[in-house]
This record gives sequence, structure tokens and C-alpha cells, in this order.
Amino acid sequence: MKRVVFTFAVISMITACRQDKDQITPGNLTIQFNNQVNGQPVVYNNMQYTNAAGNPYEVTNVQWFISDVSFINSSGDTIPASQEDWIHYVDSDLPETQTWTLKNIIPGEYRSIVFVFGIRGEKNIPNMFTDPPESNMLWPYEMGGDHGGYHYMKFNGFWRTPGGLRNPFNCHLGVGQVYDSLGNVTGFVQNWFKVALPSSNFTMPAGGTIEADLNMSLENWFRGPYIWDWNVFGGAIMANQTAMNWLRINGQDVFSIEFISNESGS
Repeated sequence: MKRVVFTFAVISMITACRQDKDQITPGNLTIQFNNQVNGQPVVYNNMQYTNAAGNPYEVTNVQWFISDVSFINSSGDTIPASQEDWIHYVDSDLPETQTWTLKNIIPGEYRSIVFVFGIRGEKNIPNMFTDPPESNMLWPYEMGGDHGGYHYMKFNGFWRTPGGLRNPFNCHLGVGQVYDSLGNVTGFVQNWFKVALPSSNFTMPAGGTIEADLNMSLENWFRGPYIWDWNVFGGAIMANQTAMNWLRINGQDVFSIEFISNESGS
């Protein structure tokens, strides 16, 4: 009888340990990145859009970095994503970059998702990417210094001038410069910014996978609080800190997330 009781106790302990292990099995968040204009998927290479300043424009491609994703739990604590998932490159020309799975997320309730648009200065080291496509985002050293290694974003296209000309634009966001009266660079300005995604609360099940669409509303880069006019800024802004600062501020209202599925693990 004692042997039976002992055996039952051991089996119960093993079962309990397995259940405890199952309870803490981390989950995954798979993100699909989408570019939109006015709530619809972007139609590329077609001058069918008009910004808030009345500039007709078209989009050719959008490339950018998302980094330092973190999750705010129900207690208000910040839980960073794993170090191996600290940065991701997104390119409208490369479908393989438009999906990203963040792994090993602790199960539980989360209030919101936060990330950095671009790369923090202390991490934005020149030549840390040796292969394309990421290496193609290199920011000129003389315009960013030791902490301005890569573009945060390349948003390229064309706009039509009042005279009917089709001019190229390169809304390239990265580290800005401070110039003296002679045009010499005397300092640098970090233009990366944090994004706290609205309505991004979710529950991560143990061993589960959640799928979500992360949408970039391209028109919001130009809509406000600053009204963007290409006839004022022209097509190239990498040496114009005022223009990049406008994009940085307008960028707070560019992103939204929509959860697609919530699959519990087995």
C-alpha cells in the first residue's frame, strides 16, 4: 500500500511539474508590415495621391528600421523583446522583410506595445551591417558621426509641381546636423523616436502565437501637426534638420496595429 501511495505521489509531482512547465512556455508575436494610404493598400508608381498641402504624389518604395520592441504588462512594467529580436528591416520591395516573428514572449496580459522607429544613437553604429539590403541604408558618416550609422527610413517617390513637373522626392530620415554660419557641421541631432501603439493590448497564451498587422499610414507623415509641402522643402532633406524634425513629430501618428489571430498553444 505504501509503495502504491509513493508511486502515485511521484506521478502527481511529475504531472504537476509538466503542467507548471506548460504554463510558462513562451509565445510568439508574428507581425505583418503593411503600407497604406487613406486606409487602403498602397498603389505604387502611380501619381494618384494628394497630401494635405495639395501636392499630388506617388510612392515608389518605403524602407525602414524598427528596433527595441517592448511590451508593457498589466502591472505597468516594461518587458523588452529578446536581444536576438532587437532590430528588423522592412522593405516594400522585399516581401521576405515584411513579416517578423518576435519569439519567447512571457505569457500574460499586456497593455501596449512600444518600439523605436529607427535606431537609438548608441546602437546606430556605422558598418554594423555588412550585407544588403540593410547595408544599403548606410547614412553618410560626415552627416551622422559615430552614432548615425544608418537611415531610419527611406520613403521615395515623386510629386508634381504647380508647373506640372514630375519631381523626385527622397524623404530620408536619420541623424540631423547643426551647421555654423559657414556651413560646417558643428553637431548632430538624434531623430529616432518611440512609438506607443494605440489599442495594442493583448493576451499572450502559453506556447501560443498571435498574428497582427502593423500598418504605416503614409499620408500621416505629411498631414500634421506640420503640413508638409514639397514645393517648400524640395525633394532631398538629409541636410535639413528642420524638415527631418517635422517628419519625426508627424511620425507619432503614423502607426496602428490590428490583431488577426490568437492561437493558444498545445
